[in-house]
This record gives sequence, C-alpha cells and structure tokens, in this order.
Amino acid sequence: MKDKRKVDGNSKDEQLEQFRTEDQGKELTTNQGVKVSEDEFSLKAGERGPTLMEDFHFREKMTHFDHERIPERVVHARGFAAHGEFELYESMKDYTAAKFLQKPGTKTPVFVRFSTVAGSKGSGELARDVRGFATKFYTEEGNFDLVGNNIPVFFIQDAIKFPDLIHAVKPEPHNEIPQAASAHDTFWDFVANNQETAHMIMWHMSDRAIPRSFRMMEGFGVHTFRFVNEKGKGHFVKFHWKPKLGVHSVVWDEAQKINGKDPDFHRGDLYESIEKGNYPEWEFGVQIIDEEDEHKFDFDILDATKIWPEEDVPVRIIGKMTLNRNVDNVFAETEQAAFHPGHVVPGIDFTNDPLLQGRLFSYTDTQLLRLGGPNFHEIPINRPVCPFHNNQRDGFMRQTINKGQVSYHKNSLWNNTPSTVGPKDGGYQHYQEKVDGRKVQARSESFQDHFSQAAMFYNSMSAPEKKHIKEAMSFELGKCKSKDIRQQVVDMFSHVNLEMAQEVAENIGVTPPKSGGSEISKASPALSQENTTKVPDTRTTAVLLGEGFNGSEVKKIVEGLEDKGIEPVIISDKQGKVKAAKGKDMEAEERFDTADPVLFDSVYVVAGVQVDKKFRQNASYYLQEMYQHFKPIGATHEGEQLIKENEMADQEGVITEKDPDSFVTRFVDAVAAHRYWGRKVD
Repeated sequence: MKDKRKVDGNSKDEQLEQFRTEDQGKELTTNQGVKVSEDEFSLKAGERGPTLMEDFHFREKMTHFDHERIPERVVHARGFAAHGEFELYESMKDYTAAKFLQKPGTKTPVFVRFSTVAGSKGSGELARDVRGFATKFYTEEGNFDLVGNNIPVFFIQDAIKFPDLIHAVKPEPHNEIPQAASAHDTFWDFVANNQETAHMIMWHMSDRAIPRSFRMMEGFGVHTFRFVNEKGKGHFVKFHWKPKLGVHSVVWDEAQKINGKDPDFHRGDLYESIEKGNYPEWEFGVQIIDEEDEHKFDFDILDATKIWPEEDVPVRIIGKMTLNRNVDNVFAETEQAAFHPGHVVPGIDFTNDPLLQGRLFSYTDTQLLRLGGPNFHEIPINRPVCPFHNNQRDGFMRQTINKGQVSYHKNSLWNNTPSTVGPKDGGYQHYQEKVDGRKVQARSESFQDHFSQAAMFYNSMSAPEKKHIKEAMSFELGKCKSKDIRQQVVDMFSHVNLEMAQEVAENIGVTPPKSGGSEISKASPALSQENTTKVPDTRTTAVLLGEGFNGSEVKKIVEGLEDKGIEPVIISDKQGKVKAAKGKDMEAEERFDTADPVLFDSVYVVAGVQVDKKFRQNASYYLQEMYQHFKPIGATHEGEQLIKENEMADQEGVITEKDPDSFVTRFVDAVAAHRYWGRKVD
C-alpha cells in the first residue's frame, strides 16, 4: 500500500521511490546498463586457460562483492529498523520554534532503528544490554535525529571516557571473549574504578536490560537539550518515548534460551507485527525546566548519569509515533542509516552536557569511515525531504551533479547564492548564552554524587525486580575470574544498598561489606515496571492441539482470544491438519520441534482424546517452562488432565474452565497480567 505521509507536499516514500528497483522479470545488465550475455563463465584464453582481465563483467561483479561489507558500527552494530510517522497532539509554540512541533495534527515521516550496544552484527538479540532507540524525523526544515537508548542515563559523564567504557565492555582483546556480554573482568574492573557508573549499572542489572520486544520498551534522549522559541527564550528539555503496550521484559533464563532458539527474536517480532498491521506506537513526552530553575535540584540537570524524576518534573505527552512500514532492504536503509545527535532543526539546541558535547564530534567522524566519506547524507535513507543547497563539492560517493562555476561564499557571479537566511526566515541560530571561565580539564562538583539516584532506583523497584537485580549482579560478577574485582564491586555497591551488596557478596564468594548503605529513602514509582500499562494486545499464545479435540468449542475459544487482541499459534506434533472429534479440523502452524515455549507469552493446552505419550511429554515441557517463567497457563478439555499431572491445578495464573466464554474472559485477564511472581518455582 502506498504510504500517504506528507511533508509540505512531499513524502519520504515518494522521495525514495526513484531509488527503489524491482529486478523480477528484468534482463541482466552491468551497473552501467549493458546487457549481459553470459553470467556462468568468466572470459578465458581457451576453455582451460587463464581468465582475462578484459572481462569487465567479471571484474565489476567480483569487485562489488569484495566491497559489499562496510565496517560495522563499533557499538550498536546489531540493529533493525522501520518507517513510520509522528503526529503532534499539542503545540509547543511557547517553547520551541521547530515547525514540526507547532500545529496539532502535523504528521512527520520518521525512521527508527533499534539496536543492542555491545555485540557484533552476528550476536543474539536477547543479550543483557542497553538498547539503542534512534529516531530520524524528516521535517520540512531538515532532519532532526533523536539518538537515544531504552535507558535514560548513561555509564559516564564525559565523552572522553567513552572509548574506555567500550573497550572495557567489548570482548577482551587477548581472546575475543565474551561476545555481547558484560559478564567479564574488564567491564566490572571499569565499573569499580569509575564509580560514576553506579546509577547506570542498577538499570543495566534490572529487567530493563532484557526487554520483551522493541515494541515494549521506553526510549529516552538521555541528554538535556534546549527548546528555543521564536523570541529566543530557552528551556531545558528531556525527550521520552512511552510505548502504548507498556514496558515489559523477559526473565534471564528465557533470554538465554531465546538467544539459542531464535537469535532474531526482537527483529522478527517487530517485522511480523508491522506486516500483520499491529503497528507499534509510542507516545512522545517532554520534561521541561525553566532556565531560572537550572540549579534548584539536588542533582545537576546536565549530568547524563542522572534522571529528572517524573514526580518532580512531570512528563508532558505531546504526540504519538506509529511504525507502519518495514524497510524494503535492510542494508540500503537500516545499515546505511546515519544518525547524529548534532542533526537538529531551528528551535532545538544543545546544552553543556559534556557527554553530549563529545557525541557532536564523534558521530560525524564515525560515518566518514563507515559510509565512505563526507557524502553519507546523499544516501537515500539519509536524505532530507526538503531541498538542500550549499557550496560543498566532490568527495567519495558524490551523487549530486552541481551545475555552474561557483562553489564558494561570498560571490558576485551568482548574486551571492546560495545565500544565508536570517533566524526570522527559518535560518538556524545557535542559542546565545554567556560563557565565562578558565580553560580547565575538570568536572563540576555538582557531578560528584554517584550513589543517590542509584539508591533511588533500587528503592523504586518491586520485590521481584529487586530479586532480579541481585540475581543479575551475582551472575555477572560470578563470571569474573578476579576475586579482587568482585570484592571491589560489592564494596562499591554497599553505598547503594547494603543488604543487596551483602547478598551478592555471599553468592559470589567474597567478604560481605559490614557498613555502608544509603540514607536515601526517596523512590520514583514511575521507574518500576510493576506500574506500567498491562494489556493483552499482541501477546502470543501457544495453542497445544492434538488429534480428537473438540473442534467447535476450541475454535470458539481461539476466535475469542483473537477478538481480544491475543495472537494464538496452533502447535501440534506435526504441521498441517489436526483432526477434530467434533466440529471442524484446524491447521497446526508449528510443530513442537519448530517452536519453543520461550518464544510465547502464554500457553493454552487443549490436547485431544487421541494424543500419544510423546505429545503429552511435549505438552508437559511447555507447561513446565511456562510455569518456571511465571507466564499465564490455560487449559480446557483433555488439557486439564495435563495440568493435574504437572501439579499445577489451582496455582496462580493457571486458568482452567469448562465454559468456553468464561475461559476466554479469565484467560485474557491472565495474559494481560503478563507474569505471576508469587509462584514458587524450583
């Protein structure tokens, strides 16, 4: 379907159309358009002779193949993306001159790339890691890139330490182990000796680091930016993406198993959701602080290791983003997309956050290497939807064919064009502020508190979330070979929560700290996933169906679940038709060996009067995995006997019901709750 998103009479899809090609049914040519008569054999001097250099088709084909792979991103290498649109709810005219934030109802094309941070392109997607959440707005004034993460803070305060952080978290250089994991000595050595990491580590060890899907995680701009209105007045601002489906995660055992069963789980989830028309949605929110209030908080608002607690600075929802079209080609779009926090439009400006300031250099420098030179903005996915004109010329991969003899400013030959534009006519003007100080290599004392917000984060967690944090730290530190590093880390985190540090110390075989703890009692309920939106929409249910099932009643139940937004997937011991004892037969989409319980949000066991021992064993495996991972379980008909055999009757989140309508109602409610942490598991 042709996407109709418009910006000033133009759409990103229409602009990209000239670059799309469909090869099916076409004649084979070279890149210069010459038709090719032979593509099986290279040109040789005799049938058994050497290949001749004059075979231009062979040389072009092989050269292109040799250069197909561009350097992967140093971080955020493993990513997936989609197109969509952003619609404004509320005018921000009082705060910013950005045109796409002026008129409610304005729709702006967007391109969003999600990613893991530490792993290479071939790594699994369920690593315990930060997730990138980068959004390119194709506005009528140019591209605005909001290059954020699913965690609102970062490990470090100054960009000069970024190479050190990444060197520490990447595979250790002497053996290139481990891949896409922070559970090793160099990372935790960095943490212990750079204690500004404390707050981020609490997020990193929490369930936020293993999201259920891209569709169910928040996004944050991380840094403090500026809104500047038409009168030149500035406000500090932080950006938020809040998923309409709520913020949800998997448990660690699930994550490890999913990485083995389906390492493309997150990208597959996003792709299939869009293909089905279940378009992911996030509401866009801003936190705004008046400039005169910059110093009234007990933290520095420019410190990227700190949040602005939502209870202190409410998030104002001003719009919604919908992702509604998958990419046509992952390399051409997802891989070549060049994001940069320095890509802003009039009305959005920077602050003196030292981490942000360093990123403004780093991202351009990175794209020069990855994408072959200074013309990466001419790659179709990176082109703005508005025209661009300047005196930049030449360079690798130049696509624009500039006419005329003038390529400099100022000039008289072309009446000094292209010409500059004043701020009142849309020209970008940097926010003007007084800067006064000595040239120093130092950090403000207001950046020195590393533990207060880490303690606040832990205080804000529910009991299951606190348990998961302690288990995560015990696992990660348990992978460290150096006992000294393990000891340093628990001593460090005793300043966040003494009980937590003591329990982790006991688990990893080091001396529990005897003193420490935090005097911080403050909590922020908005940080706990227990308080997120919980709906059954797009949650998956494995329907275990065997020969001899009650076709009429089961069909009614499956359709009832679909009507409530749940996505049933029928699984049996073989794919294809499953014969019913009553009513119509049904089709099994998967077999037990092509699907796995960790890939589903819930299970509904039907079984059937003719199922054999092997079916019952497979169904019991599903039940045990679902139970161990605290997921909803439902059963009707012969499936109820399997619930009894597995000693799950009357357990929390286990639904059995004779009446189909009652079962649908109760099971939908169970799926909406997502997890049942009160279960006793081995």
